[in-house]
Amino acid sequence: MVAGWEWDDTLFSGSAAYYERGRLPYAPGLADALAEALRPDGEGRLLDVGCGPGTIALSLAHLFGEIVGVDPDRGMIAEAGRRAADRGVGEKTRWVRARAEALPAGLGTFAVATLAQSFHWMDRDLVAATVRDMLQPGGALVHISDLKTEHRTLDGLPHPAVPYAAVDDLVKRYLGPVRRAGRGVLPQGTPGGEAEVFARAGFSGPRRLVVPGGQALERTFDDVVAWVFSMSFSAPHLFEGCRDDFEGDLRRLLREASPAGRFSERGPGTEVFVWRNDPSGR
Repeated sequence: MVAGWEWDDTLFSGSAAYYERGRLPYAPGLADALAEALRPDGEGRLLDVGCGPGTIALSLAHLFGEIVGVDPDRGMIAEAGRRAADRGVGEKTRWVRARAEALPAGLGTFAVATLAQSFHWMDRDLVAATVRDMLQPGGALVHISDLKTEHRTLDGLPHPAVPYAAVDDLVKRYLGPVRRAGRGVLPQGTPGGEAEVFARAGFSGPRRLVVPGGQALERTFDDVVAWVFSMSFSAPHLFEGCRDDFEGDLRRLLREASPAGRFSERGPGTEVFVWRNDPSGR
């Protein structure tokens, strides 16, 4: 865990309803790339750890016979269940409200486990070792994130860019200069070094995949507001009694940046690391 910070259940309080609209999508070829890399038979079990509103789990539901998503946030679990029902896969999905540290929680064994931009909130050594024990021999742990090293330009797109730097300044004006996270703060941000953690847990690999993004996206004021409230460092509860004032200032900022009410953006690429539970220990 991050030194000096403790997880608490307000981390994403109130954010679940904003996720689907606010967060940028993963690269559109992600499910196909994972199908090629994992070769699932359509009958295996998938465990999505830190599943949020089911974004990754539901995108892969057609590749597995059963999906189990685990997340500690009540709102995220409810949103995942709603979305699963809307997509007609409610009967093959199960959503468990629990911290990853509470695994295995009697959930059984799995062919594949996914961690999508959630691992940094966990006791990583504990969770990695536990998930390895929950995987079948030869099973895969898939770590998924946006590709952080690419530069995405808006050349040829019709609208201005989202003014992220100005939005960040506005959030700091209301919440202070140090990144908020639940009831605590993260002066140094979240940790990296995932590869060392997975290697210590006994996984072999990894195989790295990069799924290209770059698709043109059009974002409205409502989309950008949803993005802000979907983030842990600007979750709705952090604004306490001044949330309406903040949202009013945010919308004014966005209107000044794009009087037409539209922004252009390109979708990020997705970086995937596939680790294996190699029973030989190689």
